[in-house]
Amino acid sequence: MRQYPEDYLEYLLQFHAERDYFECHEIMEEFWKEHPGDVRSKTYVALIQIAVGMYHIRRGNRPGAVKMLQSSLRNAQAEHVASLGLDAEELVRLIRDTLTQIEQDGYSYADINLPIADAGLLALCTAECRRRGLNWQAPSRLEDSELTEKHTRRDRSGVIEERARQYQIRKEKGGAK
Repeated sequence: MRQYPEDYLEYLLQFHAERDYFECHEIMEEFWKEHPGDVRSKTYVALIQIAVGMYHIRRGNRPGAVKMLQSSLRNAQAEHVASLGLDAEELVRLIRDTLTQIEQDGYSYADINLPIADAGLLALCTAECRRRGLNWQAPSRLEDSELTEKHTRRDRSGVIEERARQYQIRKEKGGAK
C-alpha cells in the first residue's frame, strides 16, 4: 500500500467522519507550512480550500464557499491529487457540481465525500474510524455550534500580532498601506 502523510490521513478522518472542516483546514495548513518544498504543495492548498469552502457553505456563507471552491479547482493538480489516493477527474466533477448546487436558489447544505480511489487508503480510513468509534461518512451535526462556529472560538492573538509586525516592517520600508 502507498504511504500517505499522517496529517493527510487525519484530514480525511475529520472530513468524512467528524465533518470538522475547520479542523481539516488547520491540520492541512500546518502540514503545508511545515513542508514548503513539497511538490504537492498547491494540491495541499486545494484540500485546505475545499474544507474551508465546505465550512463556509455549511454556515450559509455562499460567496465565501464559492471563492474557496473555485480556488481549489485552480490549485488541485491532477497528478498530485492522484498521488494522494483520490480520483482527480471525479474530484473536479464533485467540486463543480457542488458549486452549481450552491449557486441555486433554495440550496440547502449537503455533505460531500472526497472520491478516494485507493482501496487501501479507504480501508485504512474506515479501520481508523472503527478504532476511534467514529462513523465513516457520517452526516454533519448541523445543530452542533461547537462544530459549525468553531472559527469564533479560536485564539487569534498570534495571527493579529504577526499581521501588526508585518505591517510595521512594511511601514518602516515605506510601503505600508
